[in-house]
Amino acid sequence: MKYVCTLCGYTYDPEKGYPAAGIEPGTAWEDVPDDWKCPLCGASKDMFKPQE
Repeated sequence: MKYVCTLCGYTYDPEKGYPAAGIEPGTAWEDVPDDWKCPLCGASKDMFKPQE
């Protein structure tokens, strides 16, 4: 499942991860560190919601 930033619309895709921040492809949302921030707007992880 993908997760979307409610502030800017950035979509975290577990299949792609975010290697620039050390989050490898295949990393489930639950395994993304709690202190991770949106790469576009800096929102905290709790500002993301599951994509419908």
